[in-house]
Amino acid sequence: MKKQTILIMILSLSLVASIFAHDLFLKTDSYFLKPNSKFTVKVMNGTFLASEGAVSFARLNDVSVVSGGNRVHPVEADLTKDETTAFLNLTTGAAGTYVVGLSTKPREIALKAADFNEYLREDGLPDTLEERRKTGELEKDAVERYAKHVKAIMQVGNRQSDDYKTVLGYPVELVPKQNPYGLKKGNTIDILCLKDGKPLANQVVLAGREESGKLKPTPELRSDANGFVKLKLDGSGKWYVKFINMAKLDDPKLNYESKWTTLTFEIK
Repeated sequence: MKKQTILIMILSLSLVASIFAHDLFLKTDSYFLKPNSKFTVKVMNGTFLASEGAVSFARLNDVSVVSGGNRVHPVEADLTKDETTAFLNLTTGAAGTYVVGLSTKPREIALKAADFNEYLREDGLPDTLEERRKTGELEKDAVERYAKHVKAIMQVGNRQSDDYKTVLGYPVELVPKQNPYGLKKGNTIDILCLKDGKPLANQVVLAGREESGKLKPTPELRSDANGFVKLKLDGSGKWYVKFINMAKLDDPKLNYESKWTTLTFEIK
């Protein structure tokens, strides 16, 4: 095979990855932290394993840290970045369960029909894909407005607190019913899906965990009538839970609006 052909194939694969690898996660080297110590949260813009673009502070609507019943907002000086990743540089206080949240401003993207359909298949949006099929729009290009709203739950010291269930008020949000740091491998966690502060029924939810540098996704979930999904914690490691809620818009210049959310934590 000629070198030029190989190069074209590599560039094509990179383009596909850039189209579909666009989740946003908050991730730390360890979600188990010491009181009164510095720690760094990686803002992973890409996949759970690799960030492909650093998020700037100007793009954010909110950054929050919740502990001890208090919510504080890190400032621009707390965010640093390199070519691929942004870093929130924070300091813990007293022992307890902490929540770190981040919410972005909306952006718009135009996608060709085939790329948009593949994105719907890959990212847990079968209902939107089926709607396009039924309405004969599978060959129609799409312009989408999107924003991302993400959280991480961390355990500082040994004392657990109820801060894990704090609702940050983001447009979409995942809120665990149980403290993940009171659970262990083999337990089930109930997680509430919210949209505009209200339970979101029949929402497709994806989850998985990182173990030894590899991702192990779980079977696809759907929220029940009360907005809950039940996730079996079938292994230790760093866990993610995510969904994208997409709505069709009656606008000739903008076809869809999507609201993304992720939640991360660690199970020993």
